[in-house]
Amino acid sequence: MMKSVNVNFTNKSIIHSNGGIIMHSWEHPIMQNKAEWICQDGGDILEIGFGMGISATYIQQYSINSHTICEINPQILEKLYNWAQDKPNVKIIEGDWHQCIDKMGTYDGMLIDTYGDINFSKFGSFIPQLSNNISYITWWNSYKNDCETFGYDTKFKSIKVDPPPNDYYFDKEYLSPQLKYKK
Repeated sequence: MMKSVNVNFTNKSIIHSNGGIIMHSWEHPIMQNKAEWICQDGGDILEIGFGMGISATYIQQYSINSHTICEINPQILEKLYNWAQDKPNVKIIEGDWHQCIDKMGTYDGMLIDTYGDINFSKFGSFIPQLSNNISYITWWNSYKNDCETFGYDTKFKSIKVDPPPNDYYFDKEYLSPQLKYKK
């Protein structure tokens, strides 16, 4: 079932109808790093959550075979379809990722960046099913403890960021989770 939550788009952010920030344009360094991590061996890439398309655009700069994007919000899906028009290697899956697992394949890289995802903690149990022999995985991380949810050995890369003053996300650093999963 699709979430019918209204979101507002500005030049710099996507804002949820409850006032929460879904994504900011200042997240480019984070998304660039995440794309680099998951695309390092090319292959097939899974992205859960399109947002502003920042990470998707970086992913497309790599030599990859396919790029599957799962998105739940109808307003963001509209932007995703427009973005994907000239990208033949993009497959779009509409819906909540945990209800769409049967529409997914196996992947060499996975990026999960969702907002208000009550099923996020379940993603770790699907890693073996969604992974090729070796898969590089990263996700949005509000706190280092979130990474313990998956139960895998996760490393972190420090990324310098420049959020606007009084932004509640991070000060001047983001700890990007990096998981290399081997079957």
